[in-house]
Amino acid sequence: MKTGRPKIPIILSNEEHAQLKSMVYSRSLPHGLITRARIVLMAAQGATNREIAEKVDLSPQMVCKWRQRYLHEGLSGLHDELRPGRPRSISDQKVAFLVRKTLTTKPRDGTHWTIRSIAKETKLSRPTVHRIWRAFGLQPHRQRHFKLSTDPFFVEKVRDIVGLYLNPPEKAMVLCVDEKSQIQTLDRTQPLLPMGLGYVEGVTHDYVRHGTTTLFAALNIATSLRI
Repeated sequence: MKTGRPKIPIILSNEEHAQLKSMVYSRSLPHGLITRARIVLMAAQGATNREIAEKVDLSPQMVCKWRQRYLHEGLSGLHDELRPGRPRSISDQKVAFLVRKTLTTKPRDGTHWTIRSIAKETKLSRPTVHRIWRAFGLQPHRQRHFKLSTDPFFVEKVRDIVGLYLNPPEKAMVLCVDEKSQIQTLDRTQPLLPMGLGYVEGVTHDYVRHGTTTLFAALNIATSLRI
């Protein structure tokens, strides 16, 4: 029999669920932030504070705290509260503006923001930008490559191709055909996964071919000179 006041249910959108799941599987975020993301995911699945506390090795009171923080503040509420000390010189509005600009825009003369370029654009110091990016797990310079194939025989085909390189048939030569040059318009075969809080931009490694496929063969030519 459940006792106490009924808990306000946590209902996640598809985007929120994806962000929290990426945070849980992140290898670069602080352990505490990953634990809080796990708390929210389990709470959204209907687990009680006591059940969650046993799995994440925290007290039910701490689980309740982070659960309430998420309900009132969303993802930003899972980050550490500021410690006592000198008042911040950067307002919440400026922090939110920097995070939103990092996630939703790109510089006019580049493919991604750097600390130097966005600091100049937002009139913030480079150390300040670095601290905010680190706190929110933002890494615009990184990409994670992925491939989601719809081919039901994808695994078998990969094994066949890789097997040719690892163990080619006797007296056989394996040729690899690629296209030149690398400077061309690339359309990725699957949509780009945008960068978010705690995870990097995702891009598939293959693309629709718009160049010319050319076969290059390396030949050893034997010559002799007769006098």
